[in-house]
Amino acid sequence: MSSSFVSMDERHRIRYLSLQTRPNSLSFNPPKTITSGLKKHTSESLSVPSSWLIHAQQGLAALALSLALNFCPLPYTGNAQASEFDVLYEGPPKESYIFDDAGVLSRVTKSDLKQLLSDLESRKNIKINFVTVRKLTSKADAFEYADQVLERWYPSIEEGNNKGIVVLVTSQKEGAITGGPAFIQAVGETVLDATVSENLPVLSTEEKYNEAIYSSAKRLVAAIDGLPDPGGPKANENKRESNFKSREETDEKRDNSL
Repeated sequence: MSSSFVSMDERHRIRYLSLQTRPNSLSFNPPKTITSGLKKHTSESLSVPSSWLIHAQQGLAALALSLALNFCPLPYTGNAQASEFDVLYEGPPKESYIFDDAGVLSRVTKSDLKQLLSDLESRKNIKINFVTVRKLTSKADAFEYADQVLERWYPSIEEGNNKGIVVLVTSQKEGAITGGPAFIQAVGETVLDATVSENLPVLSTEEKYNEAIYSSAKRLVAAIDGLPDPGGPKANENKRESNFKSREETDEKRDNSL
């Protein structure tokens, strides 16, 4: 029999030796009586190649790392697998104006939005953030959720005065816009209601989410700049009955249900 063959008992001894030297994160200590016996017996009768022990230690270290990655919670990274709650607690985007939780916006749309909205903020000192979510479980409608985002991200009236929040809920094909007093006054109620009842829901019903978001942004910016309203798509153009509610209609329905 070849001298390279290792018996079952010898493999157990190697395993116990390697377990004694593996990282503390697994916290495994064999019983004292077994350990001392193996040490003594190994030193007298078994010569283990050092390369084997090195490979065994590396393998156990990799196992410990794998267990840590699988069972330890990782910090939130702001990716598209977030939830409506992550959007709230993560806060406003730091390097852009988009929180695309639903993962429906293209890189081109994100780039165009960043350019459009950063230019608006530098000229008018008004910041608009766009949020997409797949569905809502904590709030009855997009308006309630938009208000919650605004209050969470900008707790004081001073912080939120010139901020606007646009929310698109993809599964419900609806949107909402809210903001501080300076933002609302700059846009005007007419354009706000029209954007919520036209651009966001009508285009979303055809799953044209990029167009829904970007056309809404252009419409809001035009209103803030005092330019003519570019308008938006109409529900009857898509051969669908209009069932999109304005904020006033949504608030009225909510009050009647209380």
